[in-house]
This record gives sequence, C-alpha cells and structure tokens, in this order.
Amino acid sequence: MTLKETALHAEHAALGASFTDFGGWDMPLKYSSELAEHHAVRRAAGLFDLSHMGEIWVRGPQAAAFLDYALVGNLSAIPVGKAKYSLICTPEGGIIDDLISYRRPATAEGDEVYLVVPNAGNADAVYAEFVARAAAGAEGGFDVELLNASASTSLIALQGPEAERILLTLVPAEQAADVRELKYYAATEVEVAGLPVLLARTGYTGEDGFELYIDNAQAPQLWNALLNADEAVIPCGLASRDSLRLEAAMPLYGNELGLNGNPFEAGLGPVVSLAPAKTAKEGDFVGKAALAHIKADRAEHPVGTRVLVGLQGQGRRAARSHYPVLAAGEQIGEVTSGLPSPTLGYPVALAYVSQEYSQPGTELQVDLRGKTEPFTVVSLPFYTRSR
Repeated sequence: MTLKETALHAEHAALGASFTDFGGWDMPLKYSSELAEHHAVRRAAGLFDLSHMGEIWVRGPQAAAFLDYALVGNLSAIPVGKAKYSLICTPEGGIIDDLISYRRPATAEGDEVYLVVPNAGNADAVYAEFVARAAAGAEGGFDVELLNASASTSLIALQGPEAERILLTLVPAEQAADVRELKYYAATEVEVAGLPVLLARTGYTGEDGFELYIDNAQAPQLWNALLNADEAVIPCGLASRDSLRLEAAMPLYGNELGLNGNPFEAGLGPVVSLAPAKTAKEGDFVGKAALAHIKADRAEHPVGTRVLVGLQGQGRRAARSHYPVLAAGEQIGEVTSGLPSPTLGYPVALAYVSQEYSQPGTELQVDLRGKTEPFTVVSLPFYTRSR
C-alpha cells in the first residue's frame, strides 16, 4: 500500500526526520531525539504536523440538530467560537472515534457551521457515518451539507509553555488580544505570518498551545514561519506526541478506545448526554439506548466490569501495550499504553483492570515478557502543567 503524504512531507525530509506508517500516512516519528522533542514541549515549544487528521465541515439549518443525533454529546449547546470533545458511537455503544467539534459563526444566510475533526485512520469512516446519519433523520433526513475537507487541509500544532509568546511574534498587533484572550477549547480566525488560519487553543500534549488549520498550499510557508520564529521551537514527531499525551492521560484511539469498548469504562461517561442530567440533550442519538443500558448495568453489577486506570511503575522497566496486569498471580487486566515517563522519571501506563482493583494505591503487577514487575494504581493524569 502506498502511504499518503502531507503537504509538509518534503519539509520533514529536509529536516532529517525518521518516518513511520501511522493510519496509512507517512508521518515523522522523530527528527533527532524523541526525548529532546518531549522536553522541548514541556519546557519551551514544539512544532507538530498533524495534517493526517480529518476535517469535516457540517453546514445547514439543522447542523446542530444533526450533530446532536450523530454524536453522543450536546453539540447544539456549544457557543459560537467554542469547541467540544465528543464521541461517535455505534448503535451498540462501541466507539467509532473520539473527535473535536468547533462551532463557527453562522453564514449570512443563517446556516449553522461546525468543523468536526476526527482521527487520521478514522476520517473516512466518520464521514461515511455522517452521510448515512444525515439521511436517517425524520422526514427525509437532516437539512445539512457535509464537506470532507481532509485532503485539502493542513493542521499544524505549536505546543508548550512558550507557544503564546512565540505565536504573538507572527500575529498582527491588532489581533494580539484575540490570541491572548483565546480560552482553552476555543477558536478564532487570525493571520499568522500574513497567512489566514483558523487558530484553536487545543492540543494533545498536556501543555498550553495552539492548533492551526490552513489550506495545503500555504502550509509549508506557515510551518517554516513558526519553526523559524524563535530558537526555542523545534520540530517534533509522533514519538514525543505519544509520550506527551500519555503523561497527560489522554486516550489514543486503537489503544484506550475502540469498537469493542464503551465510554464509561474509559472514564468518558461525562461526555455522553443521557437524561435526567440538566445538560442532557433532548431527543435521541445513535447509540443512546445501548449506552443507557450499559451505564445502568455497570452501576447494578460493578464487580468484574473493567475500568481504565493509571499505573506507576515501582521499578525501572516499562509496561507496554497488551502486557497482562496481575493481582496475586491472576490476570485482572491489560495494559493499553505504557512507557518510561521522560518528565516524571519513572514508568507510567494506562490499563484496563477489573473495577475491584481500580482504587488508587492498589498494588498490582505487570507481566513484562515473563518477569513480573510491581506497579501501583494512581490517580490520573500522571502529569499536570503548573501554568
């Protein structure tokens, strides 16, 4: 299979990146040292190419109602300019993808506008589900227009405690306040290095930072402007992105999330809008009945249900995905993600374990290829930024 390339592939090659297959894309894994890239984001700023992610525009008089039906969250309640993390689930409650939806200003004709960002390997599947669910609404379907702009859109992320300061050097003075006042999970349109971008204060690293959406043709110019804006900025690959997101306990689709799981075991129950919560959306959404049943069943029969927990290693060896988690020699769970934490200096892991072993302080073991090592259940996230 021929791997897809982002509009920035040549830039990465020129910087000496090592590449890897990620969701069918030839993506930079690292440039020189993944540890140096990790520490750069924690201490200053790192630049990521996330152009493999999907971008789906949802427009029309019923765009909000459609997303309320297609996703498990109350998307119609998002104010213009804000964003919301949500899930798209199967009718049986399995997770097709986790995604972020941005509500943009309405058109001059009064149409509602949303930008939905699915994960790279799931973009086509999410779009196909959107098409099917748009046609499934009452009275002939929802009055919406769907545009899969993934192939023509680039996404660049500037992450780290110095991200705002560095970004402001490239933004017109009259828009500086728009950047400084932009809240977490919000987006606005600004010029960066003279280029029009949709700027979002979001990220996947546990640090402050921004994600910038731009047309492919202008992506190399934006990338180089950000990379050369300050000596503190270094390019970062997927290896450091994974270690950063794990320290922040952010789930990765295919590891912590998938079709065979559900939101409640992953700790994402608050994302699902079920009655009678005051914030629950009215009406129905795909998977609502199944998810309500799963939630009730877990509450009535908690023993044996699985829960996503954080594990801190007591030794130096790290647990890896699919390693068995043990209690008194018996397997009670499985690691989904694990590595030595560059920031904290000890191994950390996410794992699904039986609920009765999920309390912080519980001592467990992980089978590391035939040798057991001690791990302790800890509260999440492992790392929280100080500012």
